[in-house]
Amino acid sequence: MTRELTTSKALDLRMTSLLLRPHPSIQPGGVAEVVQWFGAMQAQDLASGLWSLGARLPGQSVADVQAALERREALRTWPMRGTVHFVPPADARWMLELTGVRSLAGAATRRAQLGLTEADADRAVDVLGSALAGGGRLTRAQCLAALRGAGIGTDGQRGYHLLWYASVRGVTCVAPHLGSEQTFALLDEWAPESRHLERDEALALLAHRYVRGHGPVTAREFAGWTGLTLTDARRGLAAADDVLSTVRVDGEPMHVDAALADTTPPPLDDMIVLPGFDEYLLGYRDRSLMLDPAHQAAVVPGNNGIFQATVVRSGRVVGVWKRKVGRTAVTVTVQPLTTLDAPARARVEQALMRYADFLGLPARFDWLT
Repeated sequence: MTRELTTSKALDLRMTSLLLRPHPSIQPGGVAEVVQWFGAMQAQDLASGLWSLGARLPGQSVADVQAALERREALRTWPMRGTVHFVPPADARWMLELTGVRSLAGAATRRAQLGLTEADADRAVDVLGSALAGGGRLTRAQCLAALRGAGIGTDGQRGYHLLWYASVRGVTCVAPHLGSEQTFALLDEWAPESRHLERDEALALLAHRYVRGHGPVTAREFAGWTGLTLTDARRGLAAADDVLSTVRVDGEPMHVDAALADTTPPPLDDMIVLPGFDEYLLGYRDRSLMLDPAHQAAVVPGNNGIFQATVVRSGRVVGVWKRKVGRTAVTVTVQPLTTLDAPARARVEQALMRYADFLGLPARFDWLT
């Protein structure tokens, strides 16, 4: 039976799915559990990605999260939409084969724009594979130097394209930073225990993970998140039907994890702060449940794909914030998007103190209005 949900109830379930409220079936204790829950998490900006994990792991510090990444509890690569995500190491290869391959479809056009040939790209993969062999890792600068040493140009956007291409081909992956420098390693050496799934099995597993980590959602949302065709998205959801339920939100059919379908989470007047690149907004194409269209320009200035960090109250975005990290403190500037009285502002600062504690720094606050 399909249940009708109010917008408020749908938002309550979505917050719970995103592990931003207590979930009845999971209490993640570490990075591996959070990333496994989502299947893939936004990580194109590392600082944002670290806080996305920290926001879901109360009491853990940035050093704790970084240590977990060094233990290879998650790795970064480009599994879909040409965007870097955290993924479970064992799942990286089948995800690249399922969704990353769609990114490769436009690679020839991009190479032509950059003045690269397919032979250049394939040779770059070989060069990087040889340079990284033996279980080590190289910084981005060292990888580019290896390419130039082999006579492959890396000027402009060529270097980035070739590093991306090697990772989407499943040869390399993004390893944890060394200091402030991005590093790369061989995927087979960084994640030697890869799972191998048949295509329909992979579609079903990815559908289940997306729905349980974001639901209620539509098939179009799943297609948009993965970059899959709508046909494949529907096929995956149908294959995962035994662990999903269907609900209707404002008359539109949506999918939700069966474990949540019959729960009644109490409405909460919670205040949380999230990074700009977080699944909370980037995991959806239709963000109207969480974001007033009138505030879109403040959250994504210039509509250029660069999201501001958000203040979220009861599931709705009510402000944006920026941080400047110094040696002795982190200074946070908050811009409200709705009216926030003195008690509400105190709660925002309390939420931001959790972020400051994550960094291990005292916080200073500036309010723009």
